[in-house]
Amino acid sequence: MVCGKACHLPVELEHKAYWALKFLNFDGLLSREKQRLQLLELEEMRLNAYKSSRHYTQKMKMYHDKKLLKKTFQPGQQVLLYNSRLGHFPGKLKSKWSEPFMVKQVKPSGVVGLINPATYDPEKTWIANGHRLKIYNGGDIERLNTVIHLQDL
Repeated sequence: MVCGKACHLPVELEHKAYWALKFLNFDGLLSREKQRLQLLELEEMRLNAYKSSRHYTQKMKMYHDKKLLKKTFQPGQQVLLYNSRLGHFPGKLKSKWSEPFMVKQVKPSGVVGLINPATYDPEKTWIANGHRLKIYNGGDIERLNTVIHLQDL
């Protein structure tokens, strides 16, 4: 049917179409078996693609994990603390790393106890996640302080 109307083919084309349909659907069992095999082959290809992508992601994870550096902190070592609040208000010249702190203790879970060496009060300690710390190699940290004086109009 074409646009809701019956379609009449010339006799030769109608005859060829009839023989093509008869040839393709010659044996019902054979065509069903062929279709079942094609579905199984398609399922096998899908599973193979899934295994391949899983293998690729595992290899990429291993590659990236090799590139990660293991941070080990020792008591008495100086570290810089990442100030995450500056991420909300980015300033190009502001350092996101806070002054050097001294490591007091390291726990197996990755938590590090810190002391401020400027005050060096052993009672004033706090803990930080080891992911927010990096080893301080020495030198001065340049800071940009901006003061804006507001006037009433």
